[in-house]
Amino acid sequence: MAGYLFSHFIGEEKDGEQIYFAVSRDGLHWKDLNAGMPVLYSHIGTCGVRDPFLVKNPRSGRNYLIATDLRIEAGKGWTCAQEQGSRDLIVWESQDLIHWSRERACTVGIPEAGCVWAPEAVYDMEKEAFLVFFASKVRKEGEQKGKHRIYAAYTKDFHEFSETFLYFEKEDDVIDTTILEGQGRYYRISKDETTKRLILESSEALLGQFVRIESPVLDALEGVEGPEGYLLPDGRWCLMADQFQKGEGYLPMVTESLETGDFRILCRDEYNMGETRKRHGGVLRITDEKYGELVRAFGF
Repeated sequence: MAGYLFSHFIGEEKDGEQIYFAVSRDGLHWKDLNAGMPVLYSHIGTCGVRDPFLVKNPRSGRNYLIATDLRIEAGKGWTCAQEQGSRDLIVWESQDLIHWSRERACTVGIPEAGCVWAPEAVYDMEKEAFLVFFASKVRKEGEQKGKHRIYAAYTKDFHEFSETFLYFEKEDDVIDTTILEGQGRYYRISKDETTKRLILESSEALLGQFVRIESPVLDALEGVEGPEGYLLPDGRWCLMADQFQKGEGYLPMVTESLETGDFRILCRDEYNMGETRKRHGGVLRITDEKYGELVRAFGF
């Protein structure tokens, strides 16, 4: 038996934009750690974080937690957050997922960027480095207004980063990208910020040409963001989407194969997201031993 660790934030209330942890044995039934209180706080930048994402270096075993430097609870509003927001991502690191370094800010946004949102990372085995990607609103020369595009940079240690480059863009604004690897392909799921729906694509290479996969379920699912996916113990993929428009938190759906785009939304009695309303976060597969260590360290 193994387990899962889910890092997330819970909303715009006081301390809601900090780092929360939950654990699960099966990836579908979650228990909040630390009595549903934050495990980590950001005391730098905006003094708030959203969209936390956990990633592990497969070579060193070092864990990194990256997040958006953003606190809507401060009252400056979404326009300011998009056009005059932080160009930094906030980083913590840990060898054991229990004892964490102090948070640090890393500037990855290009000078023209109005924000750096929802950073995630995937390990590129060929480069032996992480591809870190995020959404930035940028007004290019000749454009009347800015648009959200996905930018990226490479890093080996989340201290030093390569030059940031445009990873991809769509006709309309695109944010909240996650990348899953399976069956020799990469699957990219992003939020169309205009339609508020998810887009599923696949490619043989991280920097290759991604092709749209039609998915009737995703096409019909409106008002969602923050897609996160992972393999369940039985080999199925679980894709979760944050129902921000309804304010209902994460909704899980499953598929036998991402290539088909055929998802089934789970019924209420098939999952339990815990006591807190979980917002855009990231899930990391952990060992059975680590599950026990986390419970002993933070408690339920």
